[in-house]
Amino acid sequence: MAKRDYYEVLGVAKGASADEIKKAYRSKVKDLHPDRNKDNPNAEAQFKEVGEAYDVLKSDDKKAAYDRYGHAAFEGGMGGGRPGGGMGGGQGDFSSAFSDVFDDLFGDFMGQRGGGGGRRAARGADLRYNLRISLEDAFSGMQKSITVPASVQCDSCDGSGAEGGAEPTTCPTCSGMGKVRAQQGFFTVERTCPTCSGMGQIVKNPCKKCRGAGRVEKERTLSVNIPAGVETGTRIRLAGEGEAGMRGGPSGDLYIFIEVADHELFERDGPNLFCRVPVSMSTAALGGNIEVPTIDGGRGRVQIPAGSQSGRQMRLRGKGMPPLRGGGVGDMIIELAVETPVNLTGRQKELLREFEGEAHNNNPESSNFFSSVKSFWDSMKG
Repeated sequence: MAKRDYYEVLGVAKGASADEIKKAYRSKVKDLHPDRNKDNPNAEAQFKEVGEAYDVLKSDDKKAAYDRYGHAAFEGGMGGGRPGGGMGGGQGDFSSAFSDVFDDLFGDFMGQRGGGGGRRAARGADLRYNLRISLEDAFSGMQKSITVPASVQCDSCDGSGAEGGAEPTTCPTCSGMGKVRAQQGFFTVERTCPTCSGMGQIVKNPCKKCRGAGRVEKERTLSVNIPAGVETGTRIRLAGEGEAGMRGGPSGDLYIFIEVADHELFERDGPNLFCRVPVSMSTAALGGNIEVPTIDGGRGRVQIPAGSQSGRQMRLRGKGMPPLRGGGVGDMIIELAVETPVNLTGRQKELLREFEGEAHNNNPESSNFFSSVKSFWDSMKG
């Protein structure tokens, strides 16, 4: 079967630029990879065809020969990809092709795209700062000063890492790529250059203050705006306040993670606040008014209905936490805890016994419970 035109294989015009050819190849090789096309018996052959086409068209010399002679340029010893003539039986230089695949697929993710030009300055690392605040501060918001130990740009060499601010030179081992390659059979193994540690450049005369790093350790004091409504887990980003970049590179970011401390009176649930309020047995039985604290430092009055039981909840609208990202202000929920009196005097005990003797049908929950208990025991006897 006659070979298809290489431009047709990649789906590009004959006058396509190197970038267009590479982009088309990347798209094709991802779509046709055999691991992603196990149901397509032709996928492997098409994958190899794409690799063969790209191996020719990515090279200026091979492309020129192909444009002039077509497929015949690489047949019968007319030159081509390898010493000894031909292209290895028409299969293409797959070690080179796979190397390009790995560069394209993983270069951006690993931060290694761009060769030596992108390694002159490395971005600084992001930093994390854990900040613990009170619930009152989370309610009102605050301006907080924090001290952050971090790396800052060396002022002696202006971040270049070289004495006197001189420019670094290209690493002779990797020619500025920051990585070296070794062929191992079918694959090309790539590792960080041991001479420049992946920077692509070396400093011949390192700065005495920063020892060639372009940055020094120093504590900084920053003012952080804590907005009202933050809660545990809220993350605040301060752009450019992280570690300084290597050799003049951009600084990383500082991420402040908020932790709101537990409160002795209030328990938070999203925008709402819960407050457990003890009330006397007589107030719960007869009803009355009580005063409760609010998170803003004020007071709220709550009407206790007669006959209230422990666990009964009442709501003070708009007395909860402010919204951080839209929505309305939360509520404050009062939960009653009816107290049983202790350390009774003789007179108090006498009054309670008198009350107990007069109590008939005053305890509906007890009546229902013991009625259910009696039915249970009767059923067990049956």
